[in-house]
Amino acid sequence: MAELFLVRHGQASIESDNYDQLSSLGHQQSRWLGEYFAERGLVFDRIITGQMVRHRETAEGVLAGFGKPSFAVETTADWDEFDFDRLISQFLTEYPTFRLADDVPRSARYGLLKQALEHWAAGKLQGELPESWAEFEGRLTRQLDALQSHSSREKVLVISSGGAIAMALRLILMSPPSMMVKLNLQTRNASLSHCYFNSSGFSLSSFNAVPHLDTSERRELISYF
Repeated sequence: MAELFLVRHGQASIESDNYDQLSSLGHQQSRWLGEYFAERGLVFDRIITGQMVRHRETAEGVLAGFGKPSFAVETTADWDEFDFDRLISQFLTEYPTFRLADDVPRSARYGLLKQALEHWAAGKLQGELPESWAEFEGRLTRQLDALQSHSSREKVLVISSGGAIAMALRLILMSPPSMMVKLNLQTRNASLSHCYFNSSGFSLSSFNAVPHLDTSERRELISYF
């Protein structure tokens, strides 16, 4: 069996004008994850990332912690995140009663994203978006099929975003669209999900683990944005 390791990017710069870059904590989370891989003696045959800055920076941190900064990394837009800013904007345009006050706690924004995702998945958004739910699903299906097409005993590390990983896992689990929403909203930064796979299919082994952060000294550094 081959193995697939799915890693969400480290904490992004949620409080800045440019979300698509890691915060200082995100860089540290990434390096610690690389150190964890090195301690376990993991050897990856391929590393694949999306084309977003936060994906590249996470890969750089993981490789630095792993001690292999020169490893060749493959990139593809298929592993990019959906455009959640455009999605929420369109959702609020069509359903303005869901608009939040500026001073609401950050936890309330999870509910807004959940509503937007559910409406997107159900085809209830009529305005123009960068991609449809079916197109988003299609590109993750394409990536999983590509992995299966030349599966061997290799270990593949994919570094992506919460939504893309959640969609991939929803496809692996052959679950309804609501499963993608549930997985997406609980995926932690720099978290690790693990699958076995061959030409017949995938099997989920673990989800959303942060063994490199699960210590008394680091537990408060677990993040979700």
